[in-house]
Amino acid sequence: MPAFYTPGGHRRYRRLDLDNFLNRSGPGGAAKQGPIVLIVDDDERVREYVRVNLEMEGYSVREASSAEQGLAVLEEVSPDLVLLDVMMPEVDGWEMLRRVQERHGVGAIPVVMFSGKVDEESADDAAVRGAQGFLGKPFDPQQLIEHAKQLLPA
Repeated sequence: MPAFYTPGGHRRYRRLDLDNFLNRSGPGGAAKQGPIVLIVDDDERVREYVRVNLEMEGYSVREASSAEQGLAVLEEVSPDLVLLDVMMPEVDGWEMLRRVQERHGVGAIPVVMFSGKVDEESADDAAVRGAQGFLGKPFDPQQLIEHAKQLLPA
């Protein structure tokens, strides 16, 4: 929920935002969860920006800083969408995509790939490998969020 800080460093919420949050809560005050999106990227700033923006749109977001962490999250929860960076240390995004498809089936969990290394082959490669989308970096993270919203309305 968006907040602002007073000069004394205290967090304040607008009344409308607080009321909306409380109205979205289910039994026992637990918030109703929107669709679950898993963001896998070794860049913490990209993950944070995308997470905050998706959460403001009503999505539930899980994060992983590596393919191995992302695969571990997949054992705990089945996300409705995976946003996956191609260029990561150790296990890259292509290998993680292959493992996700091996465990869950091709297309069972939509995956949008993104990468700093962009050429025409990358987008075609992503489609051939079963990804539902591809964005090149540097991209406007809003593009990634809009792509997520098209594939998975909140």
